[in-house]
Amino acid sequence: MERETALKIVEKQITEHRYLHTIGVMETAIQLAQKYGEDPKKAEIAAIFHDYAKFRPKDEMKQIIIDQKMPIQLLDYNSELWHAPVGAYLVEKEVGITDQDVLGAIKYHTSGRPNMALLEKIIYVADYIEPGRHFPGVEEVRELAQTNLDKALLKSLQNTIQFLMKKNQAVYPDTIETYNFYILKGGRSN
Repeated sequence: MERETALKIVEKQITEHRYLHTIGVMETAIQLAQKYGEDPKKAEIAAIFHDYAKFRPKDEMKQIIIDQKMPIQLLDYNSELWHAPVGAYLVEKEVGITDQDVLGAIKYHTSGRPNMALLEKIIYVADYIEPGRHFPGVEEVRELAQTNLDKALLKSLQNTIQFLMKKNQAVYPDTIETYNFYILKGGRSN
């Protein structure tokens, strides 16, 4: 799928602010893909569609999680997590993208998962560090992303977990498992 076609599809699904975020994620993902040896076209498509379901009604997302037999525990956690796995499902169903690498990158861009594929890591980190993001810790992750993708991923996970803990919010088990995986791995790049 061509970039302009993909962007037009996504633009109808999200707000103007989220569209600008999507452009930033796309540009960052392409750069990271080129740096770390991933297919830039796959990174581009995954980045464009990563927030495809972000603004779907919560009731619709909840029903998709139930109907598609996604992990039911998702419903016990912040609904901000839902748009990633639901988005992967909808991108395949509504847009017709079947590339499992692209769908995996969309699916895990909020929670992460242990032993993430390269494209999954790229989209997770690109979503975290895109130029429109401004919050404590983002600059350190941007710097790490230039030399070691796993260390950037680990630092973004640490920051996210600390943020959720400070707000007294539950941390999704996949995020904890992802953090543990990369801590035990020692933050080494693949």
